[in-house]
Amino acid sequence: MEDEGSPEELRQRRKASSSEPHNAKHSEKDIRNVGKSARCVALQRFAKLFVGCLVTITSGMMYAVYLSTYHERKFWFSSRRDLEREITFQGGGAVYYSFYKDMLRAPSFERGVFELAYNNRTVPMKTINAVQQMTLYPELLASALYQMSGSQGVVDPVYFYIGIIFGLQGIYISALFVTSWIMSGTWLAGMLTAAWFIINRTDTTRMEDSIPLRENWALPYFACQVAALTGFLRNNRNLSAERICYLFMCASTYTFIMMWEYSHYLLFIQALSLCLLDGLSLVKKEKVHEVQKMYLFSVFLGYLLQFENSALLTSPLLSLVIGSMIAKSLQISVKKGTFRAKVMKIMYFYLAFTIAVSLHLLIRTLVPHKENYQILKSLEVKFGLNITKNFTVNWLLCQESFQPPSQDYLIRLTQSSLLPFYILVLIICLFSISQGIFKRFLGQPVHCNATPEEGQVGEKPEVIYHVIQSLLLGFLAMSFEG
Repeated sequence: MEDEGSPEELRQRRKASSSEPHNAKHSEKDIRNVGKSARCVALQRFAKLFVGCLVTITSGMMYAVYLSTYHERKFWFSSRRDLEREITFQGGGAVYYSFYKDMLRAPSFERGVFELAYNNRTVPMKTINAVQQMTLYPELLASALYQMSGSQGVVDPVYFYIGIIFGLQGIYISALFVTSWIMSGTWLAGMLTAAWFIINRTDTTRMEDSIPLRENWALPYFACQVAALTGFLRNNRNLSAERICYLFMCASTYTFIMMWEYSHYLLFIQALSLCLLDGLSLVKKEKVHEVQKMYLFSVFLGYLLQFENSALLTSPLLSLVIGSMIAKSLQISVKKGTFRAKVMKIMYFYLAFTIAVSLHLLIRTLVPHKENYQILKSLEVKFGLNITKNFTVNWLLCQESFQPPSQDYLIRLTQSSLLPFYILVLIICLFSISQGIFKRFLGQPVHCNATPEEGQVGEKPEVIYHVIQSLLLGFLAMSFEG
């Protein structure tokens, strides 16, 4: 018989055999605990998302209801006659609403568009395309919705008209809410943003002055575009969410261009911010390239559907996007790691802006346009780069919207605690961004998915984009009251 071993070895074998079922029970418990914890985390995320979405929708709806109630109590709107209601649309608002009424009086939608495209009643002894020159696409949309929804005889046309604008303002608040939520990771920041927007509404919107203004129709779409762009720039692992953000960004950008004749100037500031991000390698170049393609598509589609509006072709947005794309292609064609590649990276800004300015001058020579010429000329005179005796330019510079804001503007922002909080957060973000740029310069790894608790928010592309755009818009806000 074979030797079965010493008594000590037999005892160890028995202990090992008896401990195997015990270890198996422990492993099963660990698996169950991991499954329970994963379900708890998923449930917490769903609850957080559900509550945040609920608060977002509620904030937008409450703001729309507030605007409607405020407008009713300010003008006693429901107790006035139709003509008196139109008078409450101050400035050029009543003119826009009159075109909306013309569309409803027309025998058909197509006939109404034709009469506005060949309008001979607005300007005496002259036929103009009122749809193109006065940007009446909001009125076309409102009249089409009024007729398609079967609201004739159910809702007064004027209430339907202002109701759409109030609803868009609610969407405006919701988009700002979502933007802050995406950047901060908590919907509480969205509530703070919505509260400050409403508190400072005299400086953030002109809804109280005149409801039908083009900006009141357009800026909600721009806020939606910024929210989608913020989600797109974020380093997402979910490709489907990134595609949804991109599609939503394309749709809102095109709609924004169609709703406001000055939309391309605001998009130019946005494109300039992205160009700076791309030049400093603070964002993935593929994403910037996709956004630039979106700009080109929206501008050319808007050009075609706005009766070949030459203002879009001569806009600085188109020249900057094409110039930066050409400069980037020259930079990519050079082999990486070489001395020539490093020189091209430094020369990127010079090439982009040189090509953009040259292309802009060439397009303005081939496609002259009075509107862009007068506005750009006004900006040149405003900043002391040129002088002119042109009556229209000097008249624009005398308008209140072209004057620098008064001290009351800064006092109001300070009293609402917005300005001190903004300056504090801006300083923190600029310091964090400087650290991130320094790390990239030294070749150290950068954590793009950093959280606010880690103190590295300045390394997130969406935060850097908002900081740069905020500085550019802040400069304009301190230069022009409008």
